Amino acid sequence: MTAHAPGTVAVPLEVDVYSVRRGDEVMIGAQPFTVQDMFALANGRRRLEFTGGEAFTMNRTTVLWITRRVSPARRRRAYGPPP
Repeated sequence: MTAHAPGTVAVPLEVDVYSVRRGDEVMIGAQPFTVQDMFALANGRRRLEFTGGEAFTMNRTTVLWITRRVSPARRRRAYGPPP
């Protein structure tokens, strides 16, 4: 796992091949891995490369639980700026 930026909080999320991002922390086989890079493959698959040099290929139907660091101060506003 990597050091996190000050002022961020860890949020658990369920992700698929289309929503995984660089920097996400994935637990596979009780081992933590941080996504460093991703590559699109044939048939909608995606190859995740981790900071330690390991790799994992996600199929279109693969769902993983990850931890994503987010800043609570940068929340999205659904209806525009306040009046």
